[in-house]
Amino acid sequence: MKRYSLGLDSSTQSLTAVIIDIDRGEIVYDKSLDYASDSRLNVFGINFKEYTVPAREDGEADQPPKMYFASIDAMFEDMKKDGVDISAIKVINVSGQQHGHLYLNGSAKTVLAGLNESGSSQKNLVDMLENIFSYKTAPIWKTSNTVSQASEMRDAAGGKDSMITLSGSDSPLRFTGAVIRRVGQQFPAVYEKTETIQLISSFIPAVLCGKADTGIDFGNGCGMSLMDYQKKTWSDKLVSAAAAGLPGGKEALMKKLPSVCAPDDVVGEIAAYYKEKYGFADCVIAAGSGDNPQTKVLVKGDLLSLGTSFVNMVATDGKTFDMGGYANGMYDGVGRPFMFGCRTNGAMVWDRVRANYGLTKKDYTKAEQALGSINPGTGLYLWQVDNESFPPSKKFDAVRIGADSGSLEFDYSGIIDSSLAAVFTFSKAFAMETSEPLYITGGPTASAGIMRRAAGIWGRPVVTIGSVGAGLGTAVAGAQALAKYKKEQFDAEKLSGSVLPRGKQIDPVAEDVARYKEYLPKFEEAFKKAAY
Repeated sequence: MKRYSLGLDSSTQSLTAVIIDIDRGEIVYDKSLDYASDSRLNVFGINFKEYTVPAREDGEADQPPKMYFASIDAMFEDMKKDGVDISAIKVINVSGQQHGHLYLNGSAKTVLAGLNESGSSQKNLVDMLENIFSYKTAPIWKTSNTVSQASEMRDAAGGKDSMITLSGSDSPLRFTGAVIRRVGQQFPAVYEKTETIQLISSFIPAVLCGKADTGIDFGNGCGMSLMDYQKKTWSDKLVSAAAAGLPGGKEALMKKLPSVCAPDDVVGEIAAYYKEKYGFADCVIAAGSGDNPQTKVLVKGDLLSLGTSFVNMVATDGKTFDMGGYANGMYDGVGRPFMFGCRTNGAMVWDRVRANYGLTKKDYTKAEQALGSINPGTGLYLWQVDNESFPPSKKFDAVRIGADSGSLEFDYSGIIDSSLAAVFTFSKAFAMETSEPLYITGGPTASAGIMRRAAGIWGRPVVTIGSVGAGLGTAVAGAQALAKYKKEQFDAEKLSGSVLPRGKQIDPVAEDVARYKEYLPKFEEAFKKAAY
């Protein structure tokens, strides 16, 4: 009998479905529906460039919940048309863009329960659920108009160090608690009418099983500034800080928050609506988590993603934090602790350097030859195109140290070295010393020269993996949730290795490691002069 795990990744721009055969360790389906280009989804008022509804003020970033409902129906319709054996799906797990959340009114419990009634499939999700919200849109991670609210919460927690020690993060603007506080201050009547607040990652499971109060997992709960990181429960101090001056105070906000659960808990069975309409059968719904926690599921150790921005996910002991406040403490979709740091000035700066020498974005051959012609750690070339949050610092023009004039060889190798050195340097506060491999994903993994430099800077082996997506990690975590529910043995790392094969291990070159030991202090000095 086939057993499939379906991972649904509700991201800023799309809904992605990834199905894996649990027992064969194979991906059997992978499809994305773009909110801007799919005619079933682009009718709810979003700006097709930003994927948000028109903002009423700078820093506001909301999406229409109807788009989420429509995407679920659209995805299941496509799976059915594409010949997927939907009855073989035994578990559905969800990834949602972190910090995004929704405000449910008093009707939500009854309306969602109606999905379990016979005959509910005669309607669609948009028509049935469109009126269950007290606040009509869903604030997402791009929200940045919460400076005062985030600051008030930090102060109420006892300052920066206390905030980080308690919550794992330094009260970022985009985190859910600060946004809830702002909504409550702006619209107190709306806030009072709100019965339940759900994250996107917990709301979709609620829609799948027809229960308004499904739990919020402690992985994505870390991104709310409301949870005690180590106790994995709502913090009285943090909830009080978010609710100060709002209608009902701490007690009211606490009632609006569902219970905290594990990301691999099962929160219910799939509702009758989906059985009747699409052919689901014996299928349970996992609690779900955020997109970053679900991506991290695919690697037990440290994971570095080299994309437009660089994302460093470092496995920790659950007690070590970044007291500088640059990175955030989280748990992945199977409950393992890690730190998350995101550097804005990533591979996009590498593209600009190549463009300075007439190379297109995808013209890598000459760039690779340039890397091979110059030793790692030879010279310094720094460039910060945008303001940076990891670490917080200003943008600056290119800085060249060690050469009188530029060349493709010097500048390209220099920007590779300095960009990777920045991630390494500003992760030292929370990274564990280890000789275990550093896993790397992203387009640059095809470059032997870049991988050699990464191994040298970190002084440890690196292993490349394929294109990591939250949907795939979500499906793996779903398989664990099913095994936990059925009390079966399960190895998430083994399944991850099957669905996402590892490349050949690249060991550091001793000479490179020695050069970088001299290079890194020089980089740090040059960076501080340029960025502060």
